[in-house]
Amino acid sequence: MRKLPALSAMKIFEVVGQTRSFTRAADRLNLTQSAVSRQVRNLEEQLGETLVIRRHHHLDLTPSGIELLEALQRAFHDVELTVRNIMEKSNQHRLRVNVPPTFAKRWLMPRLGSLRRFLPDIEISITTQLQDSLTERSILDCAIRFGDGEWPMLQSQLLMTERHIAVCAPQLLADRGTGGPLDLCGLTFLHVLASADQRYLTWQHWLDAAGLSHTDTRGGLEFDLLDMAIEAACNGLGVAVADRFMVASLMEEGRLMQVLDVEVEGHESYWLVTRAEQVDPANVKAFRQWLHLELSGDPELAGNRET
Repeated sequence: MRKLPALSAMKIFEVVGQTRSFTRAADRLNLTQSAVSRQVRNLEEQLGETLVIRRHHHLDLTPSGIELLEALQRAFHDVELTVRNIMEKSNQHRLRVNVPPTFAKRWLMPRLGSLRRFLPDIEISITTQLQDSLTERSILDCAIRFGDGEWPMLQSQLLMTERHIAVCAPQLLADRGTGGPLDLCGLTFLHVLASADQRYLTWQHWLDAAGLSHTDTRGGLEFDLLDMAIEAACNGLGVAVADRFMVASLMEEGRLMQVLDVEVEGHESYWLVTRAEQVDPANVKAFRQWLHLELSGDPELAGNRET
């Protein structure tokens, strides 16, 4: 018999290590904070080692705590893959994919009919919860992520890199007349938030490329989703910097127009993300093939993927 601490205590410690907080770990595990703290303390007593340093507003891991957390993450990941492989043997007819909200609405939804025709025998389940992680939830088959392509224990394939343009409702510019150069200072800037108190730098990067670096962007409206900024622009509330691929159909419909002929490549991209060291099951392989065909069918996207 292996002499190991209780599996429940090690799982609780893993969540504590991920969140660096008894409170957040308790919320995720649906336990009380005192129960989580007690389990970690019992684990420390069993091991004879301090695992966490308890500070006023957060926790830090000791070297032993970091070592144990890394070992547990590897072990739980391996168990999850094994369980998932067993489950997938009898469930090849459903594709569960998690995607960012804006990508889902602006890129995937208009192509959903094409996806269903390509996968007529597969039930498709799409979620947009930002915390829905492949490394934590075995129910997902794959995901599309926005970022730099670096996610631990995951394999990523580049789909498209953002190409930022400034857009607004045509009427917004028509109301200002056509005489003289466009004065951006007289327009409302629509911003997307990177966190509760910090904006993404997309506006500043676009203004730098346009030679308008000194434009004051401190005012305007802020949103936590790009999709909300796009919708606000469609409603004539201001000017947004958005990914060209997310607003292409709106420009074709005449709901948005490009402001100045300036385009800036973004610093992050959209990626297809799957579990590392795992052969794609049939449903994921088919979804990957469909994405490749869709992207190859768009000359701009196809060219962008080669860079």
